[in-house]
Amino acid sequence: MTDKKIALVTGITGQDGSYLAELLLSKGYEVHGIIRRASTFNTGRIDHIYQSIHQEERQLFLHHGDLADANTVRKLIHQIEPEEIYNLGAQSHVRVSFDIPEYTANITGMGTLRILEAIKDYQQNGGKKKIKFYQASSSEMFGDSPPPQNEKTPFRPRSPYGCAKVFAYHTAVNYREAYGIFACNGILFNHESPRRGETFVTRKITRGLARIVIGQIQKIYLGNLEARRDWGYAPEYMEAAQLMLQQLEPDDYVIGTGENHSVKEFVEAVFKHVGINNWQDYVEIDPRYFRPTEVENLIADAGKAKEKLDWQAKTKFDDLVKIMTEFDLKNVQRSF
Repeated sequence: MTDKKIALVTGITGQDGSYLAELLLSKGYEVHGIIRRASTFNTGRIDHIYQSIHQEERQLFLHHGDLADANTVRKLIHQIEPEEIYNLGAQSHVRVSFDIPEYTANITGMGTLRILEAIKDYQQNGGKKKIKFYQASSSEMFGDSPPPQNEKTPFRPRSPYGCAKVFAYHTAVNYREAYGIFACNGILFNHESPRRGETFVTRKITRGLARIVIGQIQKIYLGNLEARRDWGYAPEYMEAAQLMLQQLEPDDYVIGTGENHSVKEFVEAVFKHVGINNWQDYVEIDPRYFRPTEVENLIADAGKAKEKLDWQAKTKFDDLVKIMTEFDLKNVQRSF
């Protein structure tokens, strides 16, 4: 039996999961992560913190599972008995959610319900611990509600992903109110890093620029350049997630920087970083990357998080652009 606080993280191999795992390990947690079985290794983001099953005094444990499989989720919770569960797992690509809406709803929406049901079952059937639950909610839930958006802004989702996240959000609130589960929603606005997936627009731009610089490609193909987003730095957002579960009472919090920029501005800043001012010569608009219904303008009002969690974003837009661009320049040059 361990004296360490135990956390279970879904989506541990993703951008957010890898940063959260690092944070929790640095705070002395025993961390358990759920990973999906695949024929190729998909643990690249956590390889640097991986611990062999033969290592003594391990702090990181990985378990095969899937948010579509309620039985395995339930079994893991009963076996691990975590104090905290962070649900970061999802089909999280908004544009792709239009192509696979049912799968998105099943994983992103119903996956949350499966975890909460398992927590309820554990706590109503003799579980020794009161489990705290963090739900990774999204600014995409706000859709076309006018900015700035805060915890009281109406949800008007504009994608299957946004709809699934709204379902998951309300499910967490309902289980908090109906069964007394300590459930928090972190409504995170866009958050990026060098670990962002390469099909997401910010990483697509920084990686594309790096490949243009070395002559590997000539153009980057993008969709709506006018969409405006509140972009922050992912590691800081995971600090906010962890803080939510340390409060005396569960609550829901908007997390963001409070400023936003268009995709076009992001492109301009990335190209400017390497001294290229004629970025238009390297960017092509491809209608396939437009969404059937677009979210035009998101900007966070994170005043509640500042007041109650003592949290605010430190890394602003220009610093984020620099971090991501320099990473991809070095990474592409190293592999070329």
